[in-house]
Formats: sequence, structure tokens, C-alpha cells
Amino acid sequence: MTVFDTIKKPTLLLNANQTRKNIHWMVQKANAEDIRLRPHFKTHQSAAIGEWFREAGVTAITVSSVDMAAYFAEHGWKDITIAFPANWREIDEINALAQRIKLNLLVESVETARFLDEHLDATLDVWLKIDVGNQRTGLSKEDPKTIAQVASAIEQSPKMNLKGLLTHAGQTYRAGSVEAIQQIHLETLTQFKYIKNYLAVLGIARLEMSLGDTPTAKLVPEFGPMVDELRPGNFVFFDAHQLEIGSCCSDEISVALACPVVAKHPERSEVVIYGGAIHLSKDTIQPDGQTAYGLVALPEGNGWGAPLSGAFVRGLSQEHGIVHLAPEDFERIQVGDILCILPAHSCLTLDCMGELLTLDGERITTMRTRT
Repeated sequence: MTVFDTIKKPTLLLNANQTRKNIHWMVQKANAEDIRLRPHFKTHQSAAIGEWFREAGVTAITVSSVDMAAYFAEHGWKDITIAFPANWREIDEINALAQRIKLNLLVESVETARFLDEHLDATLDVWLKIDVGNQRTGLSKEDPKTIAQVASAIEQSPKMNLKGLLTHAGQTYRAGSVEAIQQIHLETLTQFKYIKNYLAVLGIARLEMSLGDTPTAKLVPEFGPMVDELRPGNFVFFDAHQLEIGSCCSDEISVALACPVVAKHPERSEVVIYGGAIHLSKDTIQPDGQTAYGLVALPEGNGWGAPLSGAFVRGLSQEHGIVHLAPEDFERIQVGDILCILPAHSCLTLDCMGELLTLDGERITTMRTRT
């Protein structure tokens, strides 16, 4: 009997052994350069998986919300960075957390620095969020004058300690090659060196540098002496997107959404699975120019095999998933079988599903688990 014999509906499977290997690999890489690893826990959102990091020697973590910080604080984590711009409307919750743990916030405006100075009840570390090209949030790397103004506002406050410069080079996810990802890293170092020198002339010195994306953390051979902290998150599971851009091999992907096959359509070599947008999310990849919500693997022993050539999830509605298959694979898959979908984005799939089932049949809960 395998874990697949117990599955009746979409179930997010976890290869716990591979997950632990992914954790230990990243810990060893950071340790080799004496860089602080502050992994982003938004990928797994699980106190149980968090313990695997603790066992590997991790003591500081990153989260994406105040609620997530509170969840992990309740499970014994004492040094937490909220890698999201400080939300004024949660100042009461921020103050409550800052009384219990070492809390680190992101600031990217003079207005937020002044607000925190007026409303914080405890002294805490803050980071300047710098946009190095992702264009999601952060102070522009091209505007050192504004960066200096925000830094000065923080420095003038007795309630905040300016820790350093922090970025998430999310454009690496859109890079076309390993070489392009490594070039983005070199450009980020150059930009940070210029900003640090600009601030040093103004008397704002001794700033640390924190990097956040998994492709850089996995694929850059050496980070160099400028980098003090790494905050990757997706590496714990990896996913089809990381596979597409070369950040991992297929056997390093440690989660798969097990979905029952509920219908077959020979005229288009497609099957319908019970597994839709509310399970996988709407994130996509572009294998061979096709829009796909995930890759497809077959159960293999008490796990899953490599992705099938030419197979992908081509469409999603709320509960339905439409899977295109090569003709030879279509013929051997029957209604009632299980397909294992390697999600385009494991972080959002986990957030949708709320819990995991290990290949040994152990239920792993998260902060999203419905009780």
C-alpha cells in the first residue's frame, strides 16, 4: 500500500527527505561563506517544517506578514523579519510582537519612518527596501538622494536601528538563463556598493546587505564579502518555475499535487483532473511556448517520477484542471488514476491547500490549515 491508495481528492504531497536535503544544502552554502541564512517561511508556512530548519542550525527567519510573524513567534522563533513594507494599520500588532521577539521591519519612505518613530513602543531594527529592477516595491536604486533622506529619518529616531539595505531581485525569475541570473547578481552588488558609498559620505555607514531570491541563492557560486544575509524561501520545495529557469533539477522538487483523473477526451488527447485554481493557484510557466499551470508526473512507487514529456496543465477553472498529454501517455492513463502535478509556484499552491501529506502518510499542518 502506498500513499496514493488513500487519496480521494486533491492532496499536496511532500517528499520530506528531499525537503530536508534542500534545507541542508542551502544551510551549508550560506555557512561556507559565513553568511547569515534567514530563510523565508512564506513558502511552507508550517511550524513543523520550521523545526527542520531549526535542527539544521537556522535561528533567524523571514515572513511576509504580521500574522505570519505572530504564528512563528508562537512557535518559538525569536528573530523575525517581516519582508513587506510596514503597514501603519497594524501598528498595535507590531508593537505587541516587538515586546516579545527581535522584530525587523522594512521601511521605504520618510513618512513611514516618521510614523514608526511616533508610534513604536520598543526599539527595533529596520531595513531600507531597495528596488534593484523587479519594480514591485522599494526605493529605486537610481535615486540615492531619496534613499539617503529615508536613511537619515531612521537614523534620527531613537526607536529604530538602521540595519542595512535589503532587496529581492525578483527579475531573476524572468531571466532566460543561469548566466543572466548571475549577471543580475553582479549588477545588484554594483548598485549596492554605490548606494553604500553614497550613504557613507553622509556619515551613514556599517550597513549590511540582505538578498532574498532563490535563483540567486541557488545559482550564484560565490556571493562575496558584501553579502551579509540570504533570505530565499522557495528552495525548500522548489517548483516547475524553478525547474524552467534552471534553479533546480526535477528530483529536487519536493511537493506535488496529487489529483484524481475524472474524465478523458480522446479527440484532444486531454484528461480532466479534480484539481483547479483553488488548489494550484493561477500562476503559470511557459514550457515550449505553452501556457501551463503545472507539469505532470506519474506516481512511481511511494512517490512520483520525472515530468512527462509534452504533458502540462493547460487550463484551470475552480475545481477542474485540463491536462494535455502525449498520445502514448494518454492511452495508459485511466479515469480513477492519480496524476501528480508539479505546481508552477509551490508557495501559492501551499497557500491554497493549507496542509501537506508526507509520502509516509503524516499530515503536516500550516498556519492556513482549516480546523
